[in-house]
Amino acid sequence: MRPVRPVAILGGVRIPFCRQNTAYADVGNLGMSVRTLGALVEKFGLHGQVLGEVAMGAVIKHSSDWNLGREAALSSGLSPLTPGITMQRACGTSLDTINTVAAKIATGQIEAGIGGGSDTTSDVPIVYGKELRRRLLAANAAKDPKGKLAQFRGFGLGELKPEFPGVGEPRTGKSMGEHCEDMAKQWNISRDSQDEWALASHLKLAAAYERGFFDDLVVSFRGVSRDNVLRPDTSLEKLATLKPAFDRNSGRGTLTAGNSTPLTDGAAACLLATDEWAAEHGHEVLCHLRDVHVAAVDFVHGEGLLMAPTVAVPQMLARNGLTLQDFDFYEIHEAFAAQVLCTLRAWESEEYCRTRLGLDQPLGRIDPEKINPNGSSLATGHPFAATGARIVATAAKELKARGGGRCLVSICTAGGMGVVAILER
Repeated sequence: MRPVRPVAILGGVRIPFCRQNTAYADVGNLGMSVRTLGALVEKFGLHGQVLGEVAMGAVIKHSSDWNLGREAALSSGLSPLTPGITMQRACGTSLDTINTVAAKIATGQIEAGIGGGSDTTSDVPIVYGKELRRRLLAANAAKDPKGKLAQFRGFGLGELKPEFPGVGEPRTGKSMGEHCEDMAKQWNISRDSQDEWALASHLKLAAAYERGFFDDLVVSFRGVSRDNVLRPDTSLEKLATLKPAFDRNSGRGTLTAGNSTPLTDGAAACLLATDEWAAEHGHEVLCHLRDVHVAAVDFVHGEGLLMAPTVAVPQMLARNGLTLQDFDFYEIHEAFAAQVLCTLRAWESEEYCRTRLGLDQPLGRIDPEKINPNGSSLATGHPFAATGARIVATAAKELKARGGGRCLVSICTAGGMGVVAILER
């Protein structure tokens, strides 16, 4: 294994994120990935170039999306000699694809590559039920027409009922929103504080668009030039009228459609390289990827499903000799406003930091003004596998705009995992 080299982030692009069954309803993961990679190739003048790797990912995809990374690369304008791979770690997918490319750069395997992801909740795979699938497989294996027909004896119309992608955790049967409701109750997160966080996300994203921050980060697609989830005209009064979305009956539900991310379609990607490759090809280094870390929690036996970043961050900080306050700003994925607020409260809790994290003292408080300065998932939407690349591209540009600094990235995922990273300029 070669010595570790610095990994440069040169920038990224994404298409506008759109609500389920709107602008991208008939596009699918490949179409969104091709548009996004093509825009990245155009932005950095990569036409015909051979890169070391294109790592893409998707959470909800068809079996026909055989190798999304490779297929999208073949249609992107890159040289067909560029290899591609497809990955999946729920909401942390594209931070993981970026980490995969970064690890190859750091260890000298490649000089440059692309990490990203896409997701659709519109073009979802719908499959036959298990019984009908078994009949079809048995019929296909039969040697003659009589044997094939025999496999359908006793066939009932009920077997035509399709199966849709599941929205619940396989081990608990609860949706992510239901799990987050449990977290909000455990940590006493109020409805008002969640609505205030959601409103701030919309206002910050709208302001960033207005000042042109996203002009070279977001490329139009299907007639859309801005995230159609964005609601700059919302208000606390409007948010307060929404009914609980996941706990409708107890009278204690606080998560609503307004303070939770909607089902969203979209794609994003980032270009990474060595400093030498960037200089040779005339590209500015926006920042460096200092570290990435993944952790998990035992949500099946009582831990909060989306609390893994609370564990991953202190482990990564210890490895790098940093404290939670050693950052100029923070990019914390807003799966739900309650998730962010639970995370912040846990880091401030002496008991949690001592008993769960094994720390002598709390990690401490973060200034809310330093979190998600350009808005985040509550306002952009959350195409599962695209969120990590969106955040990294946004944070890298913010670091350039500030002239330097350090950013902490934190993403919670389904399955009780958290993916976190440190960016520096």
